[in-house]
Amino acid sequence: MEEPQLLQQLEEEQSQSVSLQDCLKLLKGERDEQRLAGLLLVTKFCKSDDLVSLRAIYDAVGPHFLDRLLRTGLRKGVVSSGSGENRDAYLQLSVTVLSAFCRVSEIASSKEMVSKVPMIFEVMSMESGMPVLEECYEFLYLVSTASEDGLTALYESGGIKLLAHQMSALPDGSHLMELAMKLVQLMLKELSQGIVENDHLSELSVIVTKIARQFARLQNALKFEALHLLSAIFSSEYSTLLHDALRVIQNENWSNHMRDGVATILQNRVAPAEKFEALILAESMVSIKGEGWLIGQINLPNVQDPIPADRCLLLVLESSRVEVAVLLNELAYSKYEASKSSSSTAETIISKQQKVTIVFSLVEKIIKLISNIGETEGHLLDENTFIKAINGLNETIGVVLEYLQDAKEHGQKVGNDLLASVRLVGSYLAEVPVACEDKITELLGYMLSVEGEHESSPFYSVCFLLPMLCQKTMKIEGCKLLASSGGYKACELKILVLLRVADCLMKLIEQNRNGVENNGCIFLACDTIMNLLKMEQITFSEDESTFISLLKALALWTEKTNDQSVVMMASSICTLIFDMTSENALLNHPSFSSSCLDSLSRLIARSLASWRQDMSDAAKADMDLLEIVTAGYSRWADRFPQIQKAVER
Repeated sequence: MEEPQLLQQLEEEQSQSVSLQDCLKLLKGERDEQRLAGLLLVTKFCKSDDLVSLRAIYDAVGPHFLDRLLRTGLRKGVVSSGSGENRDAYLQLSVTVLSAFCRVSEIASSKEMVSKVPMIFEVMSMESGMPVLEECYEFLYLVSTASEDGLTALYESGGIKLLAHQMSALPDGSHLMELAMKLVQLMLKELSQGIVENDHLSELSVIVTKIARQFARLQNALKFEALHLLSAIFSSEYSTLLHDALRVIQNENWSNHMRDGVATILQNRVAPAEKFEALILAESMVSIKGEGWLIGQINLPNVQDPIPADRCLLLVLESSRVEVAVLLNELAYSKYEASKSSSSTAETIISKQQKVTIVFSLVEKIIKLISNIGETEGHLLDENTFIKAINGLNETIGVVLEYLQDAKEHGQKVGNDLLASVRLVGSYLAEVPVACEDKITELLGYMLSVEGEHESSPFYSVCFLLPMLCQKTMKIEGCKLLASSGGYKACELKILVLLRVADCLMKLIEQNRNGVENNGCIFLACDTIMNLLKMEQITFSEDESTFISLLKALALWTEKTNDQSVVMMASSICTLIFDMTSENALLNHPSFSSSCLDSLSRLIARSLASWRQDMSDAAKADMDLLEIVTAGYSRWADRFPQIQKAVER
């Protein structure tokens, strides 16, 4: 070091040493005036990073005087020497030195500092506290990070409510806003679903809207802090409750801010983890505002040219496509190739499965959006964007089908990731039944056998594929789907599909009788079964127990209903089953009773009764079903004398 610089440093250290000694002497004085003068000196010369000096000064003045000074500023106590005239000055001085002292973690974690959290809240609510508002926030942050007791005091004193009230007035991108966001982050772990539901739902929703503004407008490190914080909030256990609260907010600016922020993150080169957090926000926003949120004007800082309204949609789709490919590849490696001795393998698989659920949800919502747009005239997407979206979806579904093929080859049929994959494929095929036809034909039998981790037999996988199965089996040419493939002969695959859908229908009917209505799935299953029963190569002997169980379920489903559509649908399926058997064969089956035959007799009689009466509009709507029943009855009536007797009664 050069001599002049060395001399200057020595002079500064000597001056500081003298000032510190003078300060300590004043702080240890007997009169309040001396201590006040000492504290004023502290604010003049003591550097915030000089922790040794801060500790010495704190020990000299002691917590008792600091407490009296703060209380005097709050008009709750008295420091001698004209305190009435100087309360505001005392308030600001006390907060300033308290904030400085809390830079020493041992002081910040002390009971004396933790106990002052409620009083600092009072300061923040006073006009005279505004000049030291930043010091108040610093005090709260330092105390709440120094100990669990400090964090608890912050939360229990009303930290969430305070921040919800104050954040809207804090300048964008300011140090105050940064501290406020850090305090929110700290308090998140204190919140449980029950606490949020009962106490803080509205406040938390307000906080989200304020952070969204920072997320959109800032182009610095604080933008990423906003991203991390919003991602943590929307990934929490109370996110569903928060969605409901955010839906009723009238001001749309916050949702536009979210779209601006998500688009900025996804179109720039950022870390993969941060891109995924942006997808978490996109998925949450689509859940809150609907799929249309993906299309809208984007306003970015320092960008003058208009940005196409479809930019966010394409960015989200492309990012989701990449994430699906990466995550499924990593999942497959973890499940089938990684060392089984690795203790982290199970945790890794669970983590990646959770991520897959998020991106699958996004892709499924984009499928719905594209489908709805395709049916709407004058939509916002041009043909080029529409083609890009379709191509992106085709690529994504192709990757998912490869993942299912890999699982099939490894003999894996159980897993929520596999079930989610079937759901996504089913959603796409419901809108584009001809997509990936060869691969779907090869994997159909496998997909119908996939189970979730808590299922005892395939159910949801069949539900997810019902729209496609119903459309495919509706026409003869569509039944090429059931051609010999995937290890099944054509007849075997038809029977497998029929039995899986029949089992699914019976479970749906049972749920319906227990108050869980899902009429959409029920009627899709019924239509699919009828389409399959009309095919050749299906006989009653293929699986008698399933057909018997199905007849019993249909009888129970219709016994107490007045819904003509339900009656006609059930009787049509029964009619097609009766084509393959006889009354004697049914009664000789150990699982079939005469009471069930009585119920079925009443069902057929009810459906045929509408043929003899002046048909209502509902009956006319089911004319095709009525024709199935009447034609079938004419074929098998002589084999079912009890049903014939009920009809003619």
